[in-house]
Amino acid sequence: MARVLLLHSMYGLRPAVRQAADRLRAAGHEVHVPDLYDGRVVDTAEEGIEIKEEIGRDELLRRAIAAAAPLVDDGGLVYAGFSLGGALAQNLAFADAKAGGLLLMHGTSDMADDASTDIPVQLHVADPDTWEPVDWLNAWYLRMRKAGADVEVFQYRGAGHLFTDPDLPDYDAESAERAWAIAQDFLASL
Repeated sequence: MARVLLLHSMYGLRPAVRQAADRLRAAGHEVHVPDLYDGRVVDTAEEGIEIKEEIGRDELLRRAIAAAAPLVDDGGLVYAGFSLGGALAQNLAFADAKAGGLLLMHGTSDMADDASTDIPVQLHVADPDTWEPVDWLNAWYLRMRKAGADVEVFQYRGAGHLFTDPDLPDYDAESAERAWAIAQDFLASL
């Protein structure tokens, strides 16, 4: 059983995020899903960008840190997130020397040149993905490897950016089911 902090995308804490948490709980994992937007949920990327910019990246990171703080212990918290939440999760995982793993759905973040970690990392991303272009993903992968991470990348041809959210136009049922099956195996291995 993994202890997981699951962070939502720039769309807010949508039903799909709660469903993902329930799916992970049904597999025996302890899942915590903080609301970084204080109850606000949106239906378009433009609205999500507005809220993200209004709150600000530093404040979102502060909120994510506050959500993670009571969960961090010797057991190794697994950080996970969707798109923006994935970027935040990556930052938290790299700052937590006892992190148990990093599960990224649809999003990554930059990292310092001297970043170092030995955690297992799994990324699920659309192919192609306008939010995670190929050049960026290649550079991200190389930097992850340089940092020491045991990293796996799974790409889903023809799927939209947030392909696991059934209420968004990006949804791709086949890709979503495949991604969740692989992610479940990943979490079970931690």
